[in-house]
Amino acid sequence: MQLEDDDNTPFPEPVVIEITDVFDLHTIPPREVTAVLAEYLRLAHERGFRAVRIIHGKGRGVQRRLTRTVLSQTPFVLDWADAPPAAGGIGATIAILESAKEPTTEPDSA
Repeated sequence: MQLEDDDNTPFPEPVVIEITDVFDLHTIPPREVTAVLAEYLRLAHERGFRAVRIIHGKGRGVQRRLTRTVLSQTPFVLDWADAPPAAGGIGATIAILESAKEPTTEPDSA
């Protein structure tokens, strides 16, 4: 996943983030969380992940609320809940994604 160019970034090249089943929002600037999380979910779904863990931290709950808002607006997210205590508890959210549909191929018309 690549973030778009930003005049305020100290990095001359886009940042590439590996797509795994765990995504830590602590590395994302707060003003970009919504867009980056939506893109992460799209890519995780595209790659076939059925569940992902989003680490947002406990704090005041701002990132948790943003995370849950994005999840509620994402059509392929089936459900979400706080992570188990060993996986972050209220500082992380587990999201269940529907299975990615295989691309359909149309018969060739000759």
